Amino acid sequence: MRTDIFTFDMPAELIADYPVEPRDSARLMHILSDGSTEDKIVSDLVDLLRPDDILVFNDTKVIPARLYGLRGQAKIELTLFKQENLSDWVTLIKNARRLKIGDLITFDSDLTASVLRKTDTGAVIVHFNKSGADLMAALHQIGTMPLPPYIKRERGGKESDKADYQTIYAKHEGAVAAPTAGLHFTDDLFHRLDEKGIEKLFVTLHVGGGTFLPVKVDDTDNHKMHAEYGVITPEVAEKINRAKQAGRRIIPIGTTSLRLLESATDENGIIHPFAQETSIFITPGYRFKIIDALFTNFHLSGSTLFMLVCAFAGIDTMKKAYQTAIRKKYRFFSYGDACLIEKPNAQ
Repeated sequence: MRTDIFTFDMPAELIADYPVEPRDSARLMHILSDGSTEDKIVSDLVDLLRPDDILVFNDTKVIPARLYGLRGQAKIELTLFKQENLSDWVTLIKNARRLKIGDLITFDSDLTASVLRKTDTGAVIVHFNKSGADLMAALHQIGTMPLPPYIKRERGGKESDKADYQTIYAKHEGAVAAPTAGLHFTDDLFHRLDEKGIEKLFVTLHVGGGTFLPVKVDDTDNHKMHAEYGVITPEVAEKINRAKQAGRRIIPIGTTSLRLLESATDENGIIHPFAQETSIFITPGYRFKIIDALFTNFHLSGSTLFMLVCAFAGIDTMKKAYQTAIRKKYRFFSYGDACLIEKPNAQ
């Protein structure tokens, strides 16, 4: 399928540089099963859901994955992309062409990294002088939040981003990008969901930097999707299967939860425990096996995430919804507004 089908024009001023406060006061576009839309706010979500719905959240925790250091006298900005082992990471480094194998990057008196190799895609694999918990402790001391490139910040970022770019239920460290649909949820919204009897379940997908990589091919068949590590416990899998058998709706909060759920579900619609990487790439024509609706943000033009929502709701429906959002000045991307997409009548 041609990738240019999934492109659209959006004014740059609609990119949200900061979240609204409180988080659940963001706007919410409700995309109904017939493709029509209605304007709500995120706190209205409780009223749009059924009492027996199951919401599935991604409880990964973003680590301070952006580091600033020196190679000799040259300034280096390094962003962790994907973990290879306790000490080695695939990274993205500005001006990586100037780096040579064996170069040493110094971040502070205690933390350094040496260049192991480069990839064809421009990534750099580095080996840190710390590993495991010691490396994580160093990152928390000197690292900054790895905000996506479309959010503009001075070097080092804002102190507020440490809380803003993290869900309130983040638990398992390992992500280098936030599961941004979850950023809209507050303690008050959780309380109101509980009062209505809506069940919350948690899975873990450590979001990698590949979520921001542009699609550079002309045909979706030629795009190589990035891999991310995910976990669904046996207990959660069992609860989802029982709920599905009872006719309850399974609604992922964000595309990361959706991708993990679909990766763990077999052709008979049974979800299995999961603890491995997934590189599932969902485009129109995909048959969804487990989900019944989707809560997500507004995504980048031409991105794999926009392709995913088009696969779920239909290309025409999503293009019209995005045109409406642009006309009504909804806020886009990580700190932006959200939409609740109902399963189309045709599915």
